[in-house]
Amino acid sequence: MMKQILFYSTDKPYGEFSNFSRHPIDIGGVTWPTSEHYFQAQKFAGTPFEEEVRAQPTPMLAAQMGRRRDLPFRADWDAVKDDIMRTALHAKFTQRPELRALLLGTGDAILVEHTRNDAYWADGGDGSGRNRLGELLMELRVALREDA
Repeated sequence: MMKQILFYSTDKPYGEFSNFSRHPIDIGGVTWPTSEHYFQAQKFAGTPFEEEVRAQPTPMLAAQMGRRRDLPFRADWDAVKDDIMRTALHAKFTQRPELRALLLGTGDAILVEHTRNDAYWADGGDGSGRNRLGELLMELRVALREDA
């Protein structure tokens, strides 16, 4: 069976793979405190709420703001969210050599965001989720390997 690496909490092994990990990223000349800040803010791209999300003191508060449904959400979100996550992950793992090395060091292991809190980006806690974050990290790992 293929080796699996489970990640979720930022204070546990491979916590750096979490979007809540405290690794600032630069995208488009703007510094984002975490990839979670960037991702959540893009739900409100081009509105004052985008900057309000970026300014949140923690990734959890950025996520909570991004989940609010009383704010004007971009209409194409479902169509673009995976590409926005790709952009965030590419920035995070190419701008920080130690993170790039950590990701490449996982070899061919299957990367799984393991939590019941999310059935799209994670495995739903029981393997029934889509694990899109894990899939995008593995996709990026292949691309980084090819660039090396």
